[in-house]
Amino acid sequence: MKIISKKTFLFLSIIALVGLVGCRKKKDTIATITVLYKSTGAPVDNAKVVLYATSTTGHQAAVTVHDTAYANINGVAYFNYNDVYQLGQAGVCVLNIKASKDNLSGEGIIKIEQEKSTGSGVYIQ
Repeated sequence: MKIISKKTFLFLSIIALVGLVGCRKKKDTIATITVLYKSTGAPVDNAKVVLYATSTTGHQAAVTVHDTAYANINGVAYFNYNDVYQLGQAGVCVLNIKASKDNLSGEGIIKIEQEKSTGSGVYIQ
């Protein structure tokens, strides 16, 4: 039986460790926006919620996020940003929120955090 040298064992151990650490599965990056009536605090079902980025450099071509969803019966709209966030990236984005239903509207801001479910609320009036 052949004995493995210390260098070979060390090399194989490093390769195995890198393989285990480098194959981490990405967790979900989710944004939830809760829309409430300002007058009553009640949830607004079927409210239109738009998340969008605003350019800080004045170049609109650089802005790529502009998503729309509708709130459920509990007034919550869900956005999935798994495609925007990549492993190793520092942060995801800060987005403006615009919520509306009928002639009522409200605005806010949300910081999307990597591999977390980030929530924010918007009151419409």
